[in-house]
Amino acid sequence: MKTGLETLVLPAGAAGAEAAARALAAGGLVAFPTETVYGLGADAANATAIAHLYAAKGRPAFNPLIAHVADLKAARRIGRFDARALRLAEAFWPGPLTLAVPKTDGCPVAELATAGLDTVAIRIPAHPVAQAILRAFGGAVVAPSANISGHVSPTLAAHVESDLAGRIDLIVDGGPVTVGVESTIVGCFEAPMLLRPGGLSRERIEAVLGAALARPPMDAESDDSQPLAPGMLASHYAPRAPVRLDAREVAAGEALLAFGPARLAGIDGAAAVMNLSPTADLDEAAANLFGYLRELDAKSPRAIAVMTIPEEGLGEAINDRLRRAAVAR
Repeated sequence: MKTGLETLVLPAGAAGAEAAARALAAGGLVAFPTETVYGLGADAANATAIAHLYAAKGRPAFNPLIAHVADLKAARRIGRFDARALRLAEAFWPGPLTLAVPKTDGCPVAELATAGLDTVAIRIPAHPVAQAILRAFGGAVVAPSANISGHVSPTLAAHVESDLAGRIDLIVDGGPVTVGVESTIVGCFEAPMLLRPGGLSRERIEAVLGAALARPPMDAESDDSQPLAPGMLASHYAPRAPVRLDAREVAAGEALLAFGPARLAGIDGAAAVMNLSPTADLDEAAANLFGYLRELDAKSPRAIAVMTIPEEGLGEAINDRLRRAAVAR
């Protein structure tokens, strides 16, 4: 792994996009904002760069990566889209949706990035900074979240710098992200399957398909098996402190990740309190999730207690991330 790199931080803009494109073309690692979280980019066709990316993140090499492209024409160069996949792409791209589709013949995405699968995960991000970098670079860019693998995902450039300074070449600072949880992943298999809930709700996808999304097999999310798509390891998105879900009270020494206007017993003695959304707005809660987890974790609490969040809309994605954060390690 490259260590001791001087990690340059540049503001978003034309100069930042050009610098990012040059670094990617040279096999470097570049962090940049998408609408979901900050991604850590590498040239999708460069296996050596991807190996450096895995090493920088400490990411298991069997966990596949999402290839980010600028437009649908570029997406169809690397993946085969049936009618349903095309319908979803046209409805939701650019945006927080990733589609896992069969690779094209001669797909340029390196085998290391697809972890030996015969499918490739593709997304067209909507963030203008990500779009500018992809257009300046001209090819596909794999970009998992720009953090140490398993740690809380980054929603600010400062989060990236905290985890990866000295390990990567460049951070393009585009300010805070807007969605705050990773993209929804749909496997375009014989029956379209929700592989990972995320920034686009199940309900909106099913409305376009006119059918319910299938669920992955029960063993698909074991840490011991090869994931069908990125972000499916059972233990993921984890702060250092243990996470306790569906809290109805706050124990001594715990921090509280609150949701809504209710006050729990013991809250006055909490090590710290942050409320994802005092008005119980799930979009606001998703945008705040990873940043607030990081801030509470920085207080070194005995544990982080999390109030119950409804399993609807973006609540499905929020609860997915929280359950992974709470897996015993």
